[in-house]
Amino acid sequence: MADIIKRATAGTMESSDAYVEISPAEGLEISLESVVQKQFGAAIEAVVAEVLEECKVANAKVTVIDKGALDCVIRARVETAVMRGRGE
Repeated sequence: MADIIKRATAGTMESSDAYVEISPAEGLEISLESVVQKQFGAAIEAVVAEVLEECKVANAKVTVIDKGALDCVIRARVETAVMRGRGE
């Protein structure tokens, strides 16, 4: 298990995409801003948490700004941010 060692980002602020920022932290903190927050906020947070668990990330601050992205896009953006944050 590799820790997040630096701030990293993935994605864009374009429509149907998501911007993900990850940085080192004590504990796990997920912050979400979404154009579909009321309808799908809990589901998006669950996808982000699932990816972080799969990547064995226990200590990080994750900010997601969603512009209507599909789950597969959110997963890809979080995975990419994690790899970049680990320096991979």
